[in-house]
Amino acid sequence: MPLKYPTHKAEVDVEPIQLLSPDGELVSREDVPIDVTAELCRDFYRRMTLARRLDTQALNLQRQGELGLWLQCWGQEAAQVGSVTAIRPEDWVFPSYRDHAAALCRGITPAELLSQWRGCAASGWDPYRYRFGVYTLVLAAQLPHATGFAMGVLRDGADEIVLTYFGDGASSEGDASESFNWAATAQAPVLFFCQNNQWAISTPSAAQTRTALHQRAAGFGLTSYLVDGNDVLAVHAVTRLAAAGIRAGNGPALVEARTYRMGGHSTSDDPRRYRTAGELEQWRALDPIDRLRLLLDRRDWADGAFYDALAREADDLAADVRRTCLRLQPPALAELFDEVLAGPSAPLAEEREEHLAYLGGFVTEDATA
Repeated sequence: MPLKYPTHKAEVDVEPIQLLSPDGELVSREDVPIDVTAELCRDFYRRMTLARRLDTQALNLQRQGELGLWLQCWGQEAAQVGSVTAIRPEDWVFPSYRDHAAALCRGITPAELLSQWRGCAASGWDPYRYRFGVYTLVLAAQLPHATGFAMGVLRDGADEIVLTYFGDGASSEGDASESFNWAATAQAPVLFFCQNNQWAISTPSAAQTRTALHQRAAGFGLTSYLVDGNDVLAVHAVTRLAAAGIRAGNGPALVEARTYRMGGHSTSDDPRRYRTAGELEQWRALDPIDRLRLLLDRRDWADGAFYDALAREADDLAADVRRTCLRLQPPALAELFDEVLAGPSAPLAEEREEHLAYLGGFVTEDATA
């Protein structure tokens, strides 16, 4: 039966594409082909499980004062794993700030992921190594970056596309509309992937727009898709379909993945102030990991040995997350002056000397011995 989403609107105009129902049954759709195999489903289940374990461990570290901030991807694992695995390794990804599952799929390590949140680096990884841009906390800032990069790809004649993630809140920013328009007019090979998690901090999606996000894309000339964002199989198939169209020269596209942010907007947010317990429970029943496990168990595609081995791998990952986080050391404050500008600056050099003189005025333990 069609999935009825608990949204803030009375009705959903278009049903999202779905290939796996909430009770673990496969849904056949000839217009969205995918070869569903045991190996594929086990791989998706593993990736989503590990992403959630990292997410949980990072939340614990923040609560213990080891991270300055953390933004969870809890509940959005299918949207990220399904999409990022549907593009090629040479394709570029421009993320926002909670795309940890996608980052793990690209090979970014826990230490690289956590260093920014611990205040040890502006970004913990080399974007050129992973073809995965750095996180940005500025809403929609990555969209013009992705569009500009895609315009460069077009001029290079490279067989690549650019995938960029953003949320429903970011879609209200001017940068989003400008990026959609530039991408469409330039026919840039960029795939805009909106993780509509229903809330822009405390503002519901229905309070931001009178038109569904995927329908707005048509006004800019983008090919658009609406997918069940908690169905990893549907997300994967739709993203692959959209990417193939872009690669074939059909211009940019937008995918709206309807999902849900199960936690707060960040560790500084208390979602209980604006969300009801009933809404949370409705979406908990649509959990992407639980849904895929139902399929695995129903088809006998995974056994106890698989789940036990994955549990051990998740435990090892959690231990590694904690161990590497505690080893991360922030740079000396004086070194931060070296990263402000590309070249030397007399005012900046003066500020640095003043800061070093200030630090030198403190009495050290050796001096009092």
